[in-house]
Amino acid sequence: MTLMRDRDVRKALHSQVLRQHRKQPDTLVLDELGIRHGLCRIDVAVVNGQLHGFEIKSDSDTLDRLPNQVEIYGRVLDRATLVVGERHAHKAKQMLPAWWGVKIACLGSRGGVSIRCDRPALPNPSIEALAVAELLWRPEVSALLRKFGADNKILRKARAFQYQSLVDLISLDELRTVTREALKAREAWRGQRPTSIYGD
Repeated sequence: MTLMRDRDVRKALHSQVLRQHRKQPDTLVLDELGIRHGLCRIDVAVVNGQLHGFEIKSDSDTLDRLPNQVEIYGRVLDRATLVVGERHAHKAKQMLPAWWGVKIACLGSRGGVSIRCDRPALPNPSIEALAVAELLWRPEVSALLRKFGADNKILRKARAFQYQSLVDLISLDELRTVTREALKAREAWRGQRPTSIYGD
């Protein structure tokens, strides 16, 4: 029996679910967004008025890493959605907090993947400010510290100190906003195009 692969589900996610987002000028759709300094990578991130992460678990994947991903994503994302194959859907849903959305990927008789919504994503109730700040690269956090009037001595401190200083300086809502804007403004993603390679 042929099992759907990650790539099959990812392509369907981009073409069926995220196509409209990719046409919006104020929205960034990015594959493999690293969080917590590379501790984890979100399969697909949508950045606009919120940071929404999509984690893919195809029928050929395992759920071994899902609990750890749920914990780490829960510190950073405004919303999260699991896109899961039918094979793992029931078990995976039992491993998710109520605020996670779920989309089911189904393999058709001709090998095509279709995606249907099982439950919508809700706002994350437990975002951690420091984890959000860590999405910023050092030049970005330094620029924000200058913007918000931080002492010049802070700009010479280690990156971890600068993150904490920014968290202490502004509210969580403001931090989330400026971080999303910094992500969308990046011109270099370490060799990766800042939009998806799938679809138009």
